[in-house]
Amino acid sequence: MANLIQAENFPNKSDFTDLPSSFPSSSPEDTYFLGTKIANMLKKGSIIALKGELGSGKTCFAKGMARGLGVKEELTSPTYTIISEYEYTSPQGEAVPFYHIDAYRLKGSDDFLAIGGEEILYGNGISIVEWSERIEALIPREAINIEIKIIEDDKRLIKIHLPESLK
Repeated sequence: MANLIQAENFPNKSDFTDLPSSFPSSSPEDTYFLGTKIANMLKKGSIIALKGELGSGKTCFAKGMARGLGVKEELTSPTYTIISEYEYTSPQGEAVPFYHIDAYRLKGSDDFLAIGGEEILYGNGISIVEWSERIEALIPREAINIEIKIIEDDKRLIKIHLPESLK
């Protein structure tokens, strides 16, 4: 069976219209590739809320997204720093911040607010939030919710929940 995430099977899109709501992934490379493709559909102000158990591939997806946006630096897991800031150049030639947020160590929304997270989340960059359920009260309805479920070994099911405004 062909994997839906392979380049030849992925819809060539620049927006989310008619994008399937789930994708099977049979490898970390598939998960990374899906991140690169989704990145092409984002704009300044986009927020991606990632959910998935430990080891499901959230950081792998985030790395793909950063590469898809054109971030030149290698993304590292921000678990100990909570927020890592990178930069990419938009198609209009503008420098745009890309925030990789890991809410795993936060006790809730108040912890995130205390470190200035609200300014970052609602700023002019693109934010991807791992363990977004830890700060769920701050995630806007317009966020793109992505859930990564472990099926077995390297197999994952990546579900994309779009806000009404993107459907």
